[in-house]
Amino acid sequence: MVNTGLVVDQVITGLSIGSYLFLIAVGLSLIFGVLEVLNFAHGVLYMIGAYVGIMAVQSATGNFWLGLVLAALVVGLIGVVMEVGFLRRVYDRDELDQLLLTFAFVLIITDGVRYVFGSGSRIINPPPGLRFSLVLSETAAIPSYRAFVILASVLVLGGILLALRTTNFGRVVRATSSDRDMALLLGIDVPKLYTGVFFIGAALAGFGGALAAPLQSVTPELGNQVIINAFVVVVIGGLGSFTGAFVGAYLIGIMIAVGSIFAAGAGQLFPFVALIAVLLLKPEGIVGGAEA
Repeated sequence: MVNTGLVVDQVITGLSIGSYLFLIAVGLSLIFGVLEVLNFAHGVLYMIGAYVGIMAVQSATGNFWLGLVLAALVVGLIGVVMEVGFLRRVYDRDELDQLLLTFAFVLIITDGVRYVFGSGSRIINPPPGLRFSLVLSETAAIPSYRAFVILASVLVLGGILLALRTTNFGRVVRATSSDRDMALLLGIDVPKLYTGVFFIGAALAGFGGALAAPLQSVTPELGNQVIINAFVVVVIGGLGSFTGAFVGAYLIGIMIAVGSIFAAGAGQLFPFVALIAVLLLKPEGIVGGAEA
């Protein structure tokens, strides 16, 4: 018989897994929704963000919050270099060329990080102010840092949807994603917009990596580990849908955490079973339709 307290603990763990999966998947969805590029290198951008956060904590200042900001900025700028210097040259080519190019970045960046930091894992603690537990009931409690990460994912989703629907930049993004040729005729600087969107998507990945660093061990292989689940999330939720990425990320997070209770390895199996079911029954995803 499964212990109820254990299930509750695993659901809480699943929600925190889903929160940082969302932070990587939402940037992936944003880039695909506007640029129509499946960025296979998004996982290594997340991994770089985790290392930047760790370096900030282990520096003389030891400021975790500064690490979050630096991770977003550094990874966002790396994304700009990738987009301007390389991806911009293959937008009009076959999707396979774009995928192979981003996969080349995966290999190069992973080996570069391994050379600089080594192959060992690194772990950091949550910031001092978030090292307590929030008691939900007599049998359930949630670590405050996990609650903070969940809240951060909700705020990111709300901020993106608000920006897309209420700001001029958001309206330009939606117009360009709907019809790039018409946007060009209207005088919108599409290449500059693409660079801005890629910066935001990459910055979200870096932010997510730094935010998740206290919750998992960080190695050069981290990017390869998370990108698979991130692709599962965006396919289940619906390519280009931010709400879908949110729903998909939390579903996958709970499946990973709760599935391991019932059978060894089930936590890793259930998301792919769900992926097959969605592709067969609702290929546009649970939510479906780009929101950008």
